[in-house]
Amino acid sequence: PVYEYQCKKCWEKFEVLQKVGADDTDLNCPNCGAPNPEKVFSLFSSAGSKSESWGSA
Repeated sequence: PVYEYQCKKCWEKFEVLQKVGADDTDLNCPNCGAPNPEKVFSLFSSAGSKSESWGSA
């Protein structure tokens, strides 16, 4: 999956393609080179139609 990280020094956000459970301790910010960026947990929503009917009689 693609994980999103944010640099703790310059606040740059960037994405990294990694295996699940991969070690991310060797990551550096691509903008300033600072080590140990913070993993950002994004919220996502499920797409659905507003016109869906849920058991109308």
